[in-house]
Amino acid sequence: MFSSDMKKKREVALNKVLDAIKLHGGTTILSTGITGDDARLAKAVVDVGVKLIEPNHPAVALARGYKGVTNMHDAEQIRHEVPMSDMINVTRGVRNVVGNDVYITVGIPGGFHELVPIEISEEVFKDLSVAGADGLHIHKSSLEDLEIIVEKAHKYGLLVDAYIAHPDDLHTFGIPARTPDEVAKIAKDMENIGVDLIGLMTGMSYEGAEAGKIHPVVKERLQALVSAVKVPTLAEGGINLDNSKAFSDTGVNILVVGTAIDDVVKKAAQDMVKNFI
Repeated sequence: MFSSDMKKKREVALNKVLDAIKLHGGTTILSTGITGDDARLAKAVVDVGVKLIEPNHPAVALARGYKGVTNMHDAEQIRHEVPMSDMINVTRGVRNVVGNDVYITVGIPGGFHELVPIEISEEVFKDLSVAGADGLHIHKSSLEDLEIIVEKAHKYGLLVDAYIAHPDDLHTFGIPARTPDEVAKIAKDMENIGVDLIGLMTGMSYEGAEAGKIHPVVKERLQALVSAVKVPTLAEGGINLDNSKAFSDTGVNILVVGTAIDDVVKKAAQDMVKNFI
């Protein structure tokens, strides 16, 4: 693989992200869930201005009804069983309909903290890149594992967005950090090993925030992340129309929105069908 070619591919991908952040005034959204696994809905959100899209294997498991799952919690338990070929095909399909200017990052089996051995071969990195992926959406729980992914992803022209989590989260969705100081330290370590975008899981451990606000602990953690690194930052989990302004006020660059969109799409379908029955 020609390293200069792949470096240029990564530069183009990063510029897509930076342009989206600038276009939307410092904070943009990354649309995921049903808008990442269904090409029709990916195009729908892109048509109204979304610039960042994320297909991922738990959402695909839910959309395809693998093992009869009907909610995201259950989908997380069997996400590793989704065939890698499905993720490559979903990526290719989304790319075909959204065009080349949209940034696509992909969550794949083996890219999250897994309870069973899942190997990501070099052929997979290559195939995802060829299918149209700009990056990989990663939830590894150690710097050692993350560094391996970063090296291979970069070799094939893919950026890496990776996450910091809370040790008490329901699922292990990143490198654990309990305090804001720990968040800042880990974020710097991630930046030093080449992670291109760094995110914080924000919706798994905290409840009871007033409408339109976010939990003060989440705010402190996000601000610690934002102030610690120079790369683009993300927040994922529990983000909706009511609290999105409070999230963007922390200075985070990208809000990852999935469930809030999924719920609206599901209700809209139900309301429409009721008119026919």
